[in-house]
Amino acid sequence: MLKKILAALLLCALLMASALAEPVTIVCSFYPIRIFAENVLKDVPEVELQTLAPAGTGCLHDFQLLPGDLRALDKAKCLIINGAGMESQFLPLLEKEMGSLPLINCSEHIDLIEEDEGPNPHIWLNALNARQMVLNMGAQLAALLPEHAEKISANTALYADRLAALHEELSEQLYDLPARDIVTFHEAYPYFAEEFHLNVVASVAVEPDEAPSPRMIAETVELIRGYDLCPLFSEPGVSSDALQVIARETSQPVYELSPITDGDGTAEDYENGMRKNAETLKQALGAGKSN
Repeated sequence: MLKKILAALLLCALLMASALAEPVTIVCSFYPIRIFAENVLKDVPEVELQTLAPAGTGCLHDFQLLPGDLRALDKAKCLIINGAGMESQFLPLLEKEMGSLPLINCSEHIDLIEEDEGPNPHIWLNALNARQMVLNMGAQLAALLPEHAEKISANTALYADRLAALHEELSEQLYDLPARDIVTFHEAYPYFAEEFHLNVVASVAVEPDEAPSPRMIAETVELIRGYDLCPLFSEPGVSSDALQVIARETSQPVYELSPITDGDGTAEDYENGMRKNAETLKQALGAGKSN
């Protein structure tokens, strides 16, 4: 009887200690990394995810770390970053302030597209790249949290399989598009175009908040006037007068592609966003030219 009482007391003590234990905080640099981490860490106990940049932040080049961010990172187990230069604006400060914080770089083993100012960082907009990012993340999180390694590895394999299936699904849908020339609002889609064999004729702006000059607009108009169908693509929440001018001057239609930097926060949001982009492409490139 005494043994049973002692066992019960021990169990209660363990449960109370578990309840009082501080959760492990893992910080993600921005929204798509957070969605990947939600899948990799699904049902892993005592782990709390946080995100540095507000949802909707498409590029982190102008993102500045605030004192509150540094305090959050000081308590974090690690910071998961996109890599490929996406976080280059604040990484030097981070290394100066807390150089011992483990970084998980999701861009490892991905072939980067080099541009004049360095690699294009929008690697997640390609399902096969996303799969590699998840594999990178999962392997490093399993090593960092060995007590949960088995669950993390299982989640990683499951999500990686889903992303591979997503690539096959969308590739089949977009295989026989009658046209493949597009103009994008900014330079977020070269990996997306590479995956689905699209031709980005021009990007109107380098960054989402960059207003193109009249000369750039005129050059883009001249560039696409020779195309029978070369639809223009804006982005959610972005109003671009430049795109409207180009559309009016060239009689090309305007559609919307999402860089998937905002959403409903569900674990399936990346997949749903990529499917929606594919549906938009089918409409834009398969239905003929219309306004």
